[in-house]
Amino acid sequence: MNTSSRYHITTAQADLTSETPYRALIDFIPDPVFLLDTDSTVSYVNPAFVSVFKWTSYELEGKRIPFIPDHLKSETRDATRRLYQEGELHGVESQRLTKDGRLIDVILEGAIFYDEYNKPAGQILTLRDISQRKRSARTNQALFRIASSLHRFRELDVLLEFISGEVRELIGVDGASVILLDENRNEFFFRIASLGDSKSRQKMKEVRFPAERGIAGRALKSGKPVIVPDTSKDPDFFRQVDDESDYITRSMLDVPIRIKDQIIGVLCAQNKKKGMFDQNDVELLSTIAGTVAFSIENARVNEALSRSYEEVKSLNRAKDRVIHQLSHELKTPLAVLSASQTLLEKKLKEYGDKGLNKILERSKRNLNRMLKLQYEIEDIQRDEDYKAHQTLSFMLESCADEIEALAVENIESPDPVNVIRKRIDEIFGPGDDAAEKINLDQFVKKKFDEIRSEFQHRRIEIIKHLSPASPVFMPISILAKIFTGLLRNAVENTPDNGRIEIIVRPGVEGPVMIVKDYGVGIIEENQQLIFESNLTTRDTSQYASKKPYDFNAGGKGFDLLRMKIFSERHHFKIDLKSERCRFIPRDEDLCPGNIKACRFCNIETDCYNSGETTITLRFPRHLHKAPKNSEGQ
Repeated sequence: MNTSSRYHITTAQADLTSETPYRALIDFIPDPVFLLDTDSTVSYVNPAFVSVFKWTSYELEGKRIPFIPDHLKSETRDATRRLYQEGELHGVESQRLTKDGRLIDVILEGAIFYDEYNKPAGQILTLRDISQRKRSARTNQALFRIASSLHRFRELDVLLEFISGEVRELIGVDGASVILLDENRNEFFFRIASLGDSKSRQKMKEVRFPAERGIAGRALKSGKPVIVPDTSKDPDFFRQVDDESDYITRSMLDVPIRIKDQIIGVLCAQNKKKGMFDQNDVELLSTIAGTVAFSIENARVNEALSRSYEEVKSLNRAKDRVIHQLSHELKTPLAVLSASQTLLEKKLKEYGDKGLNKILERSKRNLNRMLKLQYEIEDIQRDEDYKAHQTLSFMLESCADEIEALAVENIESPDPVNVIRKRIDEIFGPGDDAAEKINLDQFVKKKFDEIRSEFQHRRIEIIKHLSPASPVFMPISILAKIFTGLLRNAVENTPDNGRIEIIVRPGVEGPVMIVKDYGVGIIEENQQLIFESNLTTRDTSQYASKKPYDFNAGGKGFDLLRMKIFSERHHFKIDLKSERCRFIPRDEDLCPGNIKACRFCNIETDCYNSGETTITLRFPRHLHKAPKNSEGQ
C-alpha cells in the first residue's frame, strides 16, 4: 500500500477527545467506531458503539475491549496482522460479544493511522451490526425449508419430531417440544419432546398435566407468547413436569399454536444455550407456530381417521366373532334339546295323553323357532341375503306365545293394551333398585365368601387386600353383578396353580376396587374392543361349553359389556390393562389350563411374570353422599 493512501494523523489530531471536528465526524457515524492505540487499548469509542455494545468510553479508555469470543481469538489475531501489513481491512465478517453477553454478527472495517514520522500510531475500526439481517436471512431460509418439507410428513410423531428439531436448531436451545391440547380431557400432553437427554425425552412422552396449569396454561389462557427467564422465580411454573421427566428447565419460551380462533397446543423452547430469550426469539417461534399449525392439525385428523379405519376393521372382525359365538352357543343346547324332545315323544306315545301331546307340540313349535334363529345366524355368517321383513316377522313369531298368553289373561280388561304393556315392562323392563350405602371392603369380603364354593374345584390362590374406604351409594344388586362378573372373568382366565388379587382401597377421587389375575392376558386388539361388544377373549372354536368358573369356560361374553353399561348408568369409571402371556402371544394360541402342565413355565413365577389382566373400578367423589329422600331432606 503506498503512503499516499495512508492516514497521516498527528498525535494531537489522533487525540479525538480534544479535536472537535474529528470527534464530531466520528460521533456522527451511525455504526460503532472505536480507536485503538498500538498496544490495542482503547483511546475512544463513539456513541453508536456505546448504544450497541453497552460499554462507555470511560469504562474502556486505556483498556482492551473484552468482546472477542474465545472461538474467534485466533482469527482476530490474524486479521490484526493483516491490518498492519496491508494498512486496511474491508468486509471481514465476524462476531462480537456485548457487555450483557449477547453475541452479535458484525462486518469489520479498519485502517491504520500514522504519525508525522510515517509510523503506525494506532487503528481506527468500524463494526457494522448485521445481526438482524443475518437473523432475517436465516429465519427466511429456515421457514422456507420448514414450509417446503411439511407436506412430506403424514405421521404426526414424525412431523412433531421435525418441528422440534428445527426449533432447537434455529433458537439455539437445549430442548423443544410441541405440547398438544386434549380438549376432551382438558389436559396438555407431549407426543414428542426433542431434549438433550434421551431418557428424559422418552419419559416426557408419558407426561400429562391440566390445561390450566404451568406456563403453557398461561399461554393458552392469554393467547400470547410467554417468556420465563428463570423458572425458579415464576409462580406458574409447573415443576411436576420436570419431576416426572427427570429434566431440568431453567428458562423457557412458550408460544400458542393457533388455527383461526382455536388454540390447539403450545410450541415450547427450553434452556437457551447463549444469552436469554428475547423479542427476536418470540417473533421467530411465533412465525414457526403459525407455519406448522395447519400441518399439525391435518396430521392429527389423518391419524384419527386412520385409527377409526382400523377400529372399523377390528369391529368388523369382532362382529364375525360374535356371530360365530352366538351360532356356537345356540347350536349345542338346541341340538341337545331337539334330541331330548325326540326321545320324550317316543316315550310318551304309549300314554296317549292328549294334554301331554299338546305340551310337546308347543315345545316343539318354539324349539323350531329357535332352530330357525340359529339358521338365520348361519345365513348372516355366510353373507347370504337377510331381509328386514323376515327378521321382523320372525321376532313377532317368537313373541306370539307370550303375547297370546297375556291377551287371554286380560281379555276382559277395559284397556288390555296398557295391561299387556305394563306386564311386558314388569317382565322384560330394566329394574330400578334403590341405591344403598355400601362399605366396599365389607361387601367384597361377604360376597366373595358367598360365591367361593362355586369355584372351589379350581386350584387358584386368591389374595385379598381389603382396606376401609369411603362408602359407595348404588343398588347392591348391581354391585353384586359387577363383582361376581369380575371375579368369574378372572377365574376363567387364570390357569390352575395361578393367582388372583382382589384389592379395595381409598383412591384420590374415591374408593377403588381392583381385580387382577395372573392369567393368559388379552391381546391388544381385543383390549380395545372388550367393553364395546359382547366379545369374548377367545375364538369360539377354542372352547366347549363348560361349567362357570372353569378355565376357558364358554360364555356369551356379555359380562364386561354389561359392566360398561353399569358404569355409564351409575357414574363410575372402569379401566382395563392387560398383558398377553408372552408364550402364547396370538389369540388362537392355547394355554394348557394348569401352570404345572405348561412346557414353557418352569415355576409359578414364570407364569406370574408372563401375562396378567387388571380391571380397576374408580367411584367418583360425588357418589360418596347419600341421595336425598323424597321429602328432599
